[in-house]
Amino acid sequence: MADAAAAMVRRGYRVIVLTSARGYDDPSIRYPRREMRDGVEVIRLPAASFGKSSLFIRLVGGISFVSQSVLRSFGIDRIDAILVSTSPPLASLAALAISYLRRAPIKYWVMDLNPDQAVALGAVKKSSIAVRGFNWLNRRILARAQSVVVLDRFMAKRVTAKRDVSTKMFIIAPWAHEDHLQDVPRTSNPFRKEHELDDKFVVMYSGNHSPANPLGTVLQAAERLKDDSRIVFVFVGGGSGKKEVEETRSTNIRSLPYQPLERLRYSLAAADVHVVTMGADMVGIIHPCKAYGAMSVARPILLVGPQECHITDILRADEIGWSVLHGDVDGAVRLFRTLADESTTVMTERGRRAKELVGRQFSKQALCEQFCDVIERGVTTCAA
Repeated sequence: MADAAAAMVRRGYRVIVLTSARGYDDPSIRYPRREMRDGVEVIRLPAASFGKSSLFIRLVGGISFVSQSVLRSFGIDRIDAILVSTSPPLASLAALAISYLRRAPIKYWVMDLNPDQAVALGAVKKSSIAVRGFNWLNRRILARAQSVVVLDRFMAKRVTAKRDVSTKMFIIAPWAHEDHLQDVPRTSNPFRKEHELDDKFVVMYSGNHSPANPLGTVLQAAERLKDDSRIVFVFVGGGSGKKEVEETRSTNIRSLPYQPLERLRYSLAAADVHVVTMGADMVGIIHPCKAYGAMSVARPILLVGPQECHITDILRADEIGWSVLHGDVDGAVRLFRTLADESTTVMTERGRRAKELVGRQFSKQALCEQFCDVIERGVTTCAA
């Protein structure tokens, strides 16, 4: 969203962002109340995030954010369009209120689907009042939105089942942080040296550790391979699933926190192969964004997930990786051993094809421009 906001400024628009003054994961982190970033006016709202310690705490923060956003909107002279995403979930309620009160069109960016995710994970029952209320909100914003952007064809199908928005729907994949990524050679990568990975075959999972992206098959395979000194499994990131990684006591597993953006090129390029996981019930609900970062640094990917999903679409079209089903630990073990035996040339060739695919189909420049075209679509503008 930050990339899109900056791109809209370059197109001559005044862009205002309403967000929280505190960190979403860690509310002890504080940010400036007002800031200009790449020409974008950022207004940060107090008491709009209290962390994720419980559903109640998240709900209180969400309600506070919605209320303040609506009030702040009256201080803006003219609103040509409202861009809102699905995260945090209650943000769409603020967009609806501002749209009705200020008569402004909504551009709805679907990053994930809730309550679908919560239901699929067994956190709530499909028949619960909360789920019915959330689905009502989803239908309202889909009806109100002037344009709806989804991330893949599976997500498009799920959204359309809630309300037919096919005439105003656009499928645009998310883009990687290409400005901060590059193919750093293994032999000169400081991340590999720092973590003593120079002579290892590195299997990496980098990103959010979530129940929606189960890691059990990979962790079990790692335990079975603990006596193979060639292979190291590196898990970078955080989230509720991080505990499972750190409780797996195996000498070939390294658990590291999220890396600063300026070091992302080194951490991602430290891998020989990147693992992308997707729960069998998550197809069309979430989108495996981490694949694009791996591809951007010219690394092949290994999908651990269902046979039908967005990543298998990519794997069928271009030979840039492999796939294993959840629960197939034997297959994963065999594959990791085979990959460790492969010549550097084979791995490099698959990585090269992955990077070329980003350039042809998933580049930041092309996708961000497509997205900004959707924002501009149908808007009566006051661009400078």
